[in-house]
Amino acid sequence: MSSFRLRSLTASVAAAAVIAVVALASASLAVFVANGQAVQAFGVAFLFFIDGTIALFVLSAVFGLIGAYQRWYTALIAGVVSAALAGLVGTGIASLANGAVLSGDLIGQLFGTLIGTNLIFELAAVIASVTVARRIHTRIAIDEQQEVLRKKYVLVRRPAASLPDGLVTYIERSDVDLELAEEQWEEYVAALTGGGWDPVEVPIADDLPDSVFVEDTVVMFGTLAVIGSPGADSRIAELPAVEESIRSLGIEAKRINRPGTLDGGDVLKVGTTVFVGRGGRTNSDGIRQLRKILAPRGYSVVAVPVTKALHLKSAVTALPDGTVIGYRPLVDDPFIFDRFLEMPEPSGAHVVVLTDDTVLVAASAPESARLIEGLGYRVISVDISEFEKLEGCVTCLSVRVR
Repeated sequence: MSSFRLRSLTASVAAAAVIAVVALASASLAVFVANGQAVQAFGVAFLFFIDGTIALFVLSAVFGLIGAYQRWYTALIAGVVSAALAGLVGTGIASLANGAVLSGDLIGQLFGTLIGTNLIFELAAVIASVTVARRIHTRIAIDEQQEVLRKKYVLVRRPAASLPDGLVTYIERSDVDLELAEEQWEEYVAALTGGGWDPVEVPIADDLPDSVFVEDTVVMFGTLAVIGSPGADSRIAELPAVEESIRSLGIEAKRINRPGTLDGGDVLKVGTTVFVGRGGRTNSDGIRQLRKILAPRGYSVVAVPVTKALHLKSAVTALPDGTVIGYRPLVDDPFIFDRFLEMPEPSGAHVVVLTDDTVLVAASAPESARLIEGLGYRVISVDISEFEKLEGCVTCLSVRVR
């Protein structure tokens, strides 16, 4: 079991234990008070509620494993459902143990206990689910997220044997040297590793020519992965392996669903502002779905027209300080961005941020590299000429978990 899954299990068990203990203690205290504070009432209450408490613990742990304690309203739903079911199970077992016969009358009586005998037990479980248990679960979950981000994972995918058949839209097709592309890919991944990133390889798919451009399949927002919905139907089959690789890291994943389309190459993050290119590969419904997913997490989504390039990030990317850089002839409206710096070459508009002071740039943009170095950044250049023949750039070949 990975450390991430172990932490998730630990968080769920800890939260469930708190809920169960609070519910049992509250119900027992209520019985104690109702019976004139007789000490023996505690023993009677314990025996009566213990089966329900065990059921509550199990149900609460299951809800924790599926992420119910990440938000207050899902925690509330989980608390109500698990408390009610646990109350029915516990009282049912106690009744059957005392010689009751399972019948319609007994079932009716059991449901009646939900607003009677089990009411304090249920209320305590619900309150504990929304308050203390949720905090405990969140604290452990945050630790898990911090570890994922600390690892600095980066998703990559080897070039397919069918790479030369990849899609081209805005440029003329030219011959791709597959052997050279594989060498360039290895050097690209080595540059990522040298920059402190830990590569996670999505399994190669030789029948999917564009699969090396893994950026288009998923966008990372901390430890939330938004699985895209490719604008090109031929790329839909790339998604399952990418999602499986993401989930294997213990990362939460949400999907953009048809008829919405969203390519990761159209998504540019600058702080908590998310610019999304509205063009040939990403449509308005995909942007609407992304906005709905991100709004609760504090991100604002800004739609940007893209009519001169394949993707938004074919025209612009951002430096570590948030300055948006781009090749002006490919940018529809540079005034959308707070700070825009024009680059002298098309491929100079593309950078991969490795650290706060280091960026990765294509070797085909030496003038842009010098300009960026003049801003105080360290620039690492890599040759990706074979991928550029398919409208690829340095950002297309990887997805950083950040």
